Formats: sequence, structure tokens, C-alpha cells
Amino acid sequence: MASPALRALLRGCRGRVLRPRGAPPGRGSAEVVATSERYAVRRLPFARLGDSDVAFFERVMPGRVVTGEEVKPFNVDWLKSVRGCSQLVLKPQTTAEVSQILRYCYERNLAVTPQGGNTGLVGGSVPVFDEIILSTALMNRIISFDKVSGILVCQAGCVLERLSEYLEEQGFIMPLDLGAKGSCHIGGNVATNAGGLRLLRYGSLRGTVLGLEVVLADGSAVDCLASLRKDNTGYDLKQLFIGSEGTLGVITAVSILCPQKPKAVNVAFLGCQSFAKVLETFTTCRAMLGEILSAYEFMDEKCMELVERHLKLSSPVRGSPFYVLIETSGSNSTHDEEKLNNFLEQATASGLVTDGTVATDDKKIKTLWSLRERITEALTHEGYVYKYDISLPVGKLYDLVTDMRARLGQSAKSVVGYGHLGDGNLHLNITAESYSHSLLDAIEPFVYEWTARCSGSISAEHGLGFKKKQFIQYSKPREAVALMQRFKAMLDPKGILNPYKTLPSAPESSTR
Repeated sequence: MASPALRALLRGCRGRVLRPRGAPPGRGSAEVVATSERYAVRRLPFARLGDSDVAFFERVMPGRVVTGEEVKPFNVDWLKSVRGCSQLVLKPQTTAEVSQILRYCYERNLAVTPQGGNTGLVGGSVPVFDEIILSTALMNRIISFDKVSGILVCQAGCVLERLSEYLEEQGFIMPLDLGAKGSCHIGGNVATNAGGLRLLRYGSLRGTVLGLEVVLADGSAVDCLASLRKDNTGYDLKQLFIGSEGTLGVITAVSILCPQKPKAVNVAFLGCQSFAKVLETFTTCRAMLGEILSAYEFMDEKCMELVERHLKLSSPVRGSPFYVLIETSGSNSTHDEEKLNNFLEQATASGLVTDGTVATDDKKIKTLWSLRERITEALTHEGYVYKYDISLPVGKLYDLVTDMRARLGQSAKSVVGYGHLGDGNLHLNITAESYSHSLLDAIEPFVYEWTARCSGSISAEHGLGFKKKQFIQYSKPREAVALMQRFKAMLDPKGILNPYKTLPSAPESSTR
């Protein structure tokens, strides 16, 4: 039986809260409770946490069971837009402990939310109700690194930036780079199939991850932690868990192929007078830079205004409607600089680029990258942010921003577009002084319908989580969704792993 204090706390967990940034905590009038058709969800009949459960976990991992006020930060996402009511955080250090936790939870029918660095943007890493939070924060050990093959094996809780620093000392780099690298965990990156800034050069995690160790819902550990470039024996099971957002199993360790650290890196920051020029610049850039092109990012002038106003960063290039950041990475600085200079001369002479600057030293390179990487941070200072992570044919990428501005007019504070143009990935962000249900109704499902008409994807790299699961049909046919639900039912029959996320329930899937 739960203690009176614990029962009182759990009685307050009636559902998901979507709270506008800046609104006071608690269930006041400023909150939007998840009772609308868009976010309606009922707690499934999982068991309730009791004192005997807490006592069991304390025996399994003494001193690494978090209760009381210390749980609060784990219940809120990075954007402070979604909040759960968990009363317990578990911090295992080994796969064996994760296995013990899940075996017990499976037998007791206790729901579990796996959580890494909690930097997700779709509400996938925090509880919806009172699910137990399984944090990988202490699973942060680097297991091995082979300097010949470039293969790294590490636990899931390793922070991406720490792995990058470790590899750079060995003359290698991680194949992915994100703005949240100082907080995000590699296990979370894999679980969400994070894309990031290096995908153009090194591809997605579906190609660079060689193996995984995963604990299933019933506590069974599946060791497919291969360190081989080639392994064609049976089904490639790791692909089931990459991008599954913790709904099929808990990733505990990762084997990943890492490229050698480039000896020469250059960054160009350029201004363009139209999005058509941005596209033409990309075509020219790709043709002239070839194998050394490692990133091609774009942002509109509104993004630059926000970064300068809220973060006091200064752009060396001004007065253009659009900006592009181009990075080259290679092994010969003279060769790379010559190719880049030839491209810049061509782009300038043909009128594609009106202004620009080039950085070759680390300090200036980081300064230029910060203009792109910190846009998300700048947006949070604008009020409430509606975030959309869309894949589209490259030629149509900015049309969605233009159409959305025309549709919303003065009802939105700002509508901005930026992203990984080389990957066809648009980050559409809409801001308002505070959360508005009428504004959300004007955005959704229009944004998803628009994307579907262009044969795009409603989630390029952020996943579906809690916020976007009910819109999956705009990107996947019913047959595909039904097959996914069958995989879920097979691997997690009781549905205890990250419930209410990624896949719609049967009634929701039949409404669209």
C-alpha cells in the first residue's frame, strides 16, 4: 500500500499538462490541460506505485532512487511545454540493473518512461501521468574505442559532447553534431534517430550505428552490440530500435562508426537575396566543393534578428533576406581553401551571393556556427513557440514558411524558417506572446496537410513523441501504422514502455 503522502501526490496526476512558457506552476487558469480532442488521453490501467515498490528499487540500487521534490525537474521537458506527474526516478548504472527494473515493472504492470538528456522537442522523454522515470544519466561509461576501425562502444548515457571531446583526442569525431550536444545522451540520439548538422556528410544514425544492446519490456537483454561493418546474418534488429523513441526497448549501449577528425575545416557565412538564390547556391556549392562539403545550413533574416536581439550575438553579414552557412572538411587545407575560394568567386560573380565572410580558425568558426546553433535558444525568449520539424523536397522548403505567414497574419508574433537545406529539413517556428488554442487550430492540421500534399514528412528528425503521434497518418499509410502497432504489441505486450507516445491508439488511428 502507498503511504498517505504518496497517495495524495498521485491523486493530483489526472493527465498531461501543456503549459505555456512563463505560466506559473500548478493547475491554474494559465494552463491548458490535455482534454482537447488534439491531446486527449486517459491513463491506461497500469498499477500504482507503492511503498513496497520503492523499497524494492532501493535494494537494487541503493542511493540511486530519487523521490520527493528532486523528481520535479525530470517531469518537465526542455521547452517547459509538457509536464508529467512521476514520483520516482531510477538511475541504474548497468544493463543488469535496467533488466532488473524492467522485469519487476513488467510483473507489477508499472509503466516506465526512459529518459536521457531530456532535450527532446516533442514531449517524448517525460511522463504523461505517473510513469516511473528510468534515467540513463549514470550509464556514462566509454567501453572501448578501436583506433584502426574508428568504432566506439559506449553506454547509452554518455553525453554527446563528452564523446566528441574524447574522440577528438584520438583524432576522430562523432558522426553527428547537435545544438544540444552539451546535454543530450547518445542513447537518446539513437532512440530518436537524431539528424543534426553533419548528416549531409556522414549520413544518418541508421548507417553509422553498427550495433545496440537493448533491454526489452520484460527485462530480457538483447546483446546485438556488434563492432562489424558487415554482418548479413538474419534481420537487422537494431533498426527496430533506432527511432523507436523508447517504446520498444531501452537502449543501454551503442556501437557506432566514427570518422577521422578533418585536418582542415572552413566555414563560409553568406547572404542571399532570395530563397531561389539559396537553392542555386546549394547546387553550385555541391558541384564545386564535392567531397569536402560537410554542411549547408540556411536561415531567414528574422532568425538573425532574434539571435542578435535576445542573445546579443553579432552577425558579420547583414542586410540579406536569407543566409547560408557552408562548412568544408578535408585533409588538405591548401586544396580545400582553393576549392572554396573558386566557389565563392563563382557565386559572387554570378550574383548568387551578395556578401559573406570565411572563417578558418576555431574561434571564428565557433562564432559563425553559434549564429545557426542558437536560433532555438533565441526563439524561447519570444514567448510561446510552436515548433515543426518537416522534411520536404528541397525546392519547396521555404514555400511552407511563406504560406504560413500569409495564413496567420498578425495572429502570430513571428514565423521563421531555418534548417538543414542539404537534407531537405525545415525547422518552422511560430511564436506568440502566450499559448493560444485558436492559433494552434490555425496551424494544425494545416501544416501537416500542406506537408502531405508535397509528399513530405511531418517529422524529419525530432520524432513524434506525445505531441505529434496523432498526426502520423499524414506521413505513413494505415497499413504501415498497423504493422508498427503489431511490433509494439509483440515486444511490449503490456504496453509499459513509454506509453502514450509515438503511435496512436486504435481509436485515434481510425479518425483520420
